[in-house]
Amino acid sequence: MAFHSSNTNNYFSLFLFISTLLFGISSSQLSSSNFYDSSCPKALSIIKSAVTSAVAKEHRMGASLLRLHFHDCFVNGCDASVLLDDTPTFTGEKTASPNLNSLRGFDVIDNIKSQLESACPGIVSCADILAVAARDSVVSLGGPSWNVGLGRRDSTSASKDAATKDIPSPLLDLSALITAFSNKGFTTQEMVVLSGAHTTGQARCQIFRGRIYNESNIDTNFATSVKSNCPSSGGDSNLTALDVTTNVLFDNAYFKNLVNNKGLLHSDQQLFISGGSTTNSFVTNYSNSYSAFFADFASAMVKMGNLTPLTGTTGQIRANCTKVN
Repeated sequence: MAFHSSNTNNYFSLFLFISTLLFGISSSQLSSSNFYDSSCPKALSIIKSAVTSAVAKEHRMGASLLRLHFHDCFVNGCDASVLLDDTPTFTGEKTASPNLNSLRGFDVIDNIKSQLESACPGIVSCADILAVAARDSVVSLGGPSWNVGLGRRDSTSASKDAATKDIPSPLLDLSALITAFSNKGFTTQEMVVLSGAHTTGQARCQIFRGRIYNESNIDTNFATSVKSNCPSSGGDSNLTALDVTTNVLFDNAYFKNLVNNKGLLHSDQQLFISGGSTTNSFVTNYSNSYSAFFADFASAMVKMGNLTPLTGTTGQIRANCTKVN
């Protein structure tokens, strides 16, 4: 198609404007997975080795490291704010109700950071460590892999209030779950597939007691078996696997459990409600196809890892993940 000569300058100006706009957008996004190839060539292997070792010692650690990344990204973006201890100027996120006596794996992250600071001081951010460790944890448990965009920088503050408000509660109904994830830019299907992270890990009796004693959409034998470790009173900290069938594997059994009314958390079973709901078809699909679950989970994790990261000259590279430089 030919343009009239009188319009050439207009088209050129428009091209420059769009190019500038696109450059501005892309420059604020993450770089490719080879971001550290020159500045810290052993970075990814150091993280992978440490994660693999930690998960081999305790399979639950894989779920804990994945959860750390999730709880970081859902609060003001993937900026490692979840790792900061309280200071005189702000209250960190560790004591927020979704995190208190619940988040784990800080020691693994600290170990990784220490090794990276020895290998290449001041280069690899704590936020990138969390993102890569989450991926490596899933892989170590038999789950899918994905390319982790890199180049995140670390926040210089944290927000207990934001953590309390933004991290979805395990007591939420379906509509509230959809809203919580939609607020972060996720579709309903992405909310369902990310919930599949509960194919591994454990929960405290205090969190699911109401479901196993009071709800009717629960398999009777399943409820009875769980009650043995979660009495109607006391034992608040007793742990039960989120996926009672293959808890040490990252697979699609979580969705099969939901179809059979064996979801441990109230929020889990909300994704599949007998009689029909907007999410039943997604759960059914993933229960029938682990490959579909793996592919969609990997895509959703890439999207989550891109939640408003600090890049360029914003933030900093913390020397110690628990405190600002």
